[in-house]
Parts: sequence; structure tokens; C-alpha cells
Amino acid sequence: MAKLFTEKVALITGASSGIGAGTAIHLASLGCKLSLTGRNSQNLDKVIDDCINAGAKDGDILKTIADVSQEENLKKIVDSTINHFGKLDILINNAGILQTGSPTSNSSFKKTKGNIVNVSSIAGLRSFPGIAAYCMSKAAVDQLTRCTALELASDGVRVNAVNPGVIITEVHKRGGMSDADYAKFLEHCKDTHALGRPGTVDEVAQAIAFFASDKTASFITGVTMPIDGGRGVMCPR
Repeated sequence: MAKLFTEKVALITGASSGIGAGTAIHLASLGCKLSLTGRNSQNLDKVIDDCINAGAKDGDILKTIADVSQEENLKKIVDSTINHFGKLDILINNAGILQTGSPTSNSSFKKTKGNIVNVSSIAGLRSFPGIAAYCMSKAAVDQLTRCTALELASDGVRVNAVNPGVIITEVHKRGGMSDADYAKFLEHCKDTHALGRPGTVDEVAQAIAFFASDKTASFITGVTMPIDGGRGVMCPR
């Protein structure tokens, strides 16, 4: 896998923490040029330092502070990436809900025969009580993945998604879970995940890199892949 992404340019939203940060660092180690977007400047700086430590060069990383929930920022993020690197090969939709408009509205991917990797959730494929809105939003991401894959296939553009189970990040605590409750939640993962544990950011990042690479996934599109330790095939009680 070493340097598989040399000369490739990846735009990662929500790159300042969690899966986005881990994916940035992993792709940096594979030689990818990175356009990193997030809302927390200090956290994003730390991720950039980690990317440089992983092998990226200063000039190979573009930092953009932006909230992707604000529509006016979306064009700015894409345009600044293309202006800086001259192209865009890979889009990793990681930050919440990103309204990219019609999948045919941007010609960059058609020119580069690039690809898109959406970060969904096992909650898009399976139903869970108490998080209906989250399940619905992730199911929408999965359907967007499949529909967009069909629309862009004739242009040689691949679109796939990863569907993580419980991954150790700060997202649950930011959602209001206390340290004690989070510890119990992770302990419960031994029962709700067939492999007996929650996943790591790096495990998701490696799956994203697999889909993003033309070497390993050149004939794969429209796929929503669980990265969930077997949670999606279980019926935990």
C-alpha cells in the first residue's frame, strides 16, 4: 500500500477529529495530497502536524476552516482545493450532512476519473431504537451513494460508502454522554459486536483508503460496506 496515492488529491470534510482525522493521517502515509476542512482550527493544526509526521509535505496539505452545513462554504472548499492543487481526485464526505447538489454539477471528477467515499454508519443498514433521525440520515447517505454511483458510472467515477459500527472517537461524549456512561457503552460493545469490541479510527481509515484507491477498488462502485465487527449481522438482545 506504500505510496499508492502519490499525486492524488483528496478533500476530507470533518478532518479535525475522529474518522476524518484518522483517514487524513492514513492517506498522508500513502503519499496523498490533502485538502482538509473542519471547524476547529486548533484541532485541524494538530491533524496537519500528524499528517506531516506520517510523511506528508507542508505544500501537500491545504487547510480550510469552514462549516459545511453552510451552503455558501461548499463551493469555496472545492474551488480552493482545485485552485491550490490544480485538480481533485477523491472526495471523502465525512462531516455530517454535506449538500453537494447534483452529482453531475461538478466536472472535476469526470476529468480525473476520480471517486467519492461517503462515511455512513451501520445505522444506515440496520435499525436501532432511540436514534431514528440518525438512522434515517445515514440511510439517505447510503441511497445517495448508490444513486450517485449509477449517475456517474458512465463518466468512470466510482462512488462507495463505509458503514462503521461503534468506533472509538469523541462523538458520543460530544453528544452528551458522560465518561462513566461512555465506558459502559464501550463495555457493552463486547455483546453487540461479534468480534467482541468497538472499532478504531484506523480500521475505518484503511477501508476508506481501499475504496479510494484505483489499484484495489477500480471495479467497485455503489457499495455500502459495514466496518462494524459483525454488528450488522447480529441480533443482540
